[in-house]
Amino acid sequence: MSDRFFVLGFATISGQFVLMRISALIILLLCLASPQTWGAAALVEVKPAHLSESEKSDVARIEKYLNELKSVSANFLQVNDSGQFRHGTIAIQRPGKMRVNYDAPQKDFIIADGSFVHIWDAEMEQKTSVPVGSSIAEFILRDPLKFEGDVTITRYARYPAKLELSLVSTTDPGDGELTLIFEDKPLQLRQWRVVDAQGRTTGVNLENAREGVTFASNMFDFVPPNLGNSNKNRPK
Repeated sequence: MSDRFFVLGFATISGQFVLMRISALIILLLCLASPQTWGAAALVEVKPAHLSESEKSDVARIEKYLNELKSVSANFLQVNDSGQFRHGTIAIQRPGKMRVNYDAPQKDFIIADGSFVHIWDAEMEQKTSVPVGSSIAEFILRDPLKFEGDVTITRYARYPAKLELSLVSTTDPGDGELTLIFEDKPLQLRQWRVVDAQGRTTGVNLENAREGVTFASNMFDFVPPNLGNSNKNRPK
């Protein structure tokens, strides 16, 4: 399978886009399993992490930080478990909006407009649209954002300058896992990593991140390349 459109959990198989429900979210980045795979995933038992009081405090701090993070613009480096990588830019405006552009010569891009995620495959010259909220990979687009209910924390780890938090879908934990990675003091989202239902891993590293960005009003409008310059609103 290609690693294309894995920034927030989207992939293409034989030229066809399919949203992979990382039953447990970003975003970021999924390949839809067959009905047989869904059935198998549903049988996987969710195993919540057992958090200490200090770890619960950290999780509450992360949740507060993400809920206060209304917009961010960054460059990114996307790497899969085969060592293939791509560069690009990403803009996020919560709730529900996102724009992803890959650097040249790639012409693929992704737009989340608050209702739908529109995925443009330049090679196939076609758009696929799926509802926002169809994937755990879109977790960071939610507002409000909560680490409970339909998502379950499966792992939390604290390092000297880094915090890692892994999530799955409470109802479909076998569909995949999202790990959010934060730099601490000050707290800042730096990476996320997605493991899909087949065990494939894709990581996204944010570079030159700017928080609290004000975007142009049409930043998150989908414009087909044949009708306009789809890259004119790409984040700087």
